[in-house]
Amino acid sequence: MNDAVTSLWPFVVYFIAVLLLVATMLGLSFVLGQRRANKATNMPFESGILSVGSPQIHMAVEFYLVAIFFVIFDLETVFIFAWAVAFFELGWEGFAAIFLFVTILGVALVYELSTGALDWGLKTRTGKHQNTPHSEVEA
Repeated sequence: MNDAVTSLWPFVVYFIAVLLLVATMLGLSFVLGQRRANKATNMPFESGILSVGSPQIHMAVEFYLVAIFFVIFDLETVFIFAWAVAFFELGWEGFAAIFLFVTILGVALVYELSTGALDWGLKTRTGKHQNTPHSEVEA
């Protein structure tokens, strides 16, 4: 029982030190902090410049889709690097596993390309047909 208490003693000291540090920082900010509030104090700013305009920016959903796809396919490289490090220890079973993994990701990429999830061109609405008169020029 004495060994368990002795091994936990550094954690208890660390926990108390963290609590004292947080209490000291909060106390000093209360004592030394600014007491008055005005309109400019509550306004958001970045790099000392007051913001102008609306903070709501409309971004296309394609941006988020491509970002998610990038994260997914970027994680693929982490698994492939880990496999490459242990290449000789894993043998043919490891090769078959990574081949299956890359095949599944390849099928997912082909599916994304076929559905147009990675297209960044101008989007046109389906169902709306614009009737534009065509004029023929006689020469």
